[in-house]
Amino acid sequence: MTSKGETGQVAGRCPICGAKTEQAYRPFCSARCRDIDLARWLGDGYAIAGGEAAGDEDGEEGGAGGGTGSRRDENEDDD
Repeated sequence: MTSKGETGQVAGRCPICGAKTEQAYRPFCSARCRDIDLARWLGDGYAIAGGEAAGDEDGEEGGAGGGTGSRRDENEDDD
């Protein structure tokens, strides 16, 4: 097969060295290339494109308390 995937790699080829892939290590050709790829992810060799987030993942602004006050502040009247 010589069709190209989204990354421009030829289908059936290892993205690290370009050798033919082995079923046991897909999409890589060997455990060595699989480990090289993992080391690149863990060592910040790869990055996912994106801008700085203005807030946290929930879309809320602010710190760890998240909002104008914490639950403890809201419940202090109960004491």
